[in-house]
Amino acid sequence: MTQKKVTVEQLLQKAKRPAKLAVAYHPFYEGKIQVMPKCAIRSPADFALWYTPGVAASCRKIKENPKEVWTQTNRANYVAVVSDGSRVLGLGDIGPEAAMPVMEGKALLFKYLGGVDAFPVCLNTKDPDEIVRACQLIEPTFGGINLEDLSKPKCFYVLDQTREKLNIPVWHDDQQGTATVILAGLLNALKLVGKKPRDALVTLVGVGSANTRTAYVLFRAGFKPGNLILVDTKGILHAGRPDLEGVKEANPWKYELAQKTNAEDRTGDVASAFKDVDAVVAASKPGPGTIKKEWIGTMASNSIVFACANPIPEIWPWEAKEAGAQIVGTGRSDFPNQINNSLGFPAIFRGVLDVKATTVTDDMCVAAANELASFAEERGISENNIAPRMEEWEVFPREAVACALQSIKEGVARIKPSRQELWEKAVTIIKNARESTHLLMKQGFIKEPPAEEDIISTGP
Repeated sequence: MTQKKVTVEQLLQKAKRPAKLAVAYHPFYEGKIQVMPKCAIRSPADFALWYTPGVAASCRKIKENPKEVWTQTNRANYVAVVSDGSRVLGLGDIGPEAAMPVMEGKALLFKYLGGVDAFPVCLNTKDPDEIVRACQLIEPTFGGINLEDLSKPKCFYVLDQTREKLNIPVWHDDQQGTATVILAGLLNALKLVGKKPRDALVTLVGVGSANTRTAYVLFRAGFKPGNLILVDTKGILHAGRPDLEGVKEANPWKYELAQKTNAEDRTGDVASAFKDVDAVVAASKPGPGTIKKEWIGTMASNSIVFACANPIPEIWPWEAKEAGAQIVGTGRSDFPNQINNSLGFPAIFRGVLDVKATTVTDDMCVAAANELASFAEERGISENNIAPRMEEWEVFPREAVACALQSIKEGVARIKPSRQELWEKAVTIIKNARESTHLLMKQGFIKEPPAEEDIISTGP
């Protein structure tokens, strides 16, 4: 018991460490991303090619044939990371300026993991129709849009409207990205416990942006809608729950899920949602103690628990194991089985950008999840190692190719390279991004930050 208490205290201190370093390191670099040339500049004479007068010839080609924009410019590698700052991480509605560090961080992951040139676009509006309109206005510049940290239910409306109105891929990472990695983790976890997706009874704790889209992605992946049980702060969703009539207009997605899921018409509180289920995926309130050990004890044998809240999961992993869970995942990198959407969005966008796709679909999320699961299975999976890790960079080009091929299959790709061409392009672009960063660090153009010990040892 004493050892566990020490472990908890150490973990809490470890969780505080990144925040303390971040406050010092962000101003040291004055942000995390920059724009660098990708063309040769042999002498000032080259500016006559890249700018006036030579650039006018490229402008004329695009005017004559708008499709030329995809080859005459870098549009096919630009992604806008769009947010209004209304639901940032666990901080809530902090506004567009305070959201900037997160959007820059997203752009950093896009570049380093996927070779994608992403830019923060923080909007000074919380009106969903204005957000949709802003995305329409900037569409000519970008090959894709990543919606980020929008409050619910607005996030569902904005995603649906932008996907309908824009002719480029639009994605909401808090929805589709999280759903992709949850699906990948579930696929491998179910393999290890000898259960099939179509037979598995799965409870989703929390009906926010992550689990709402997770439900739809699980449907596309072959999980039976009736075998899913969703539970919010008021209890289990079911077709007869009277308060859901009141959200029918504001949150039709939640209302629809109440009609499609829970075939056994289970009712009751969150504890009732655990009884006899094979897997629980929680994307709810940070713990510890949000999920009780006694609830896990009522689950089916060989059960799976994903406690995805950050920075503290809904239940500590060892408590879930003690309660009977066979496989446990969290959102943290310092525990086994991290369920992290960073495994999804950089490569998925790499894939859809490489075929200049007009949209990104839930079936592409399924294709990405299948590739993530396959990669991990091929290199070996176990109860404490069900998903790829971010340092396994080879997974990203594989995932990109899977998404590109799915885009072609669905008929939404503007071009149709071969699998080999897609693989070579993805590997080249991702390696270039990683190695360029390492070279800039080696040459001192990206300076080493102050020593961690100096930062940690000062201040409160």
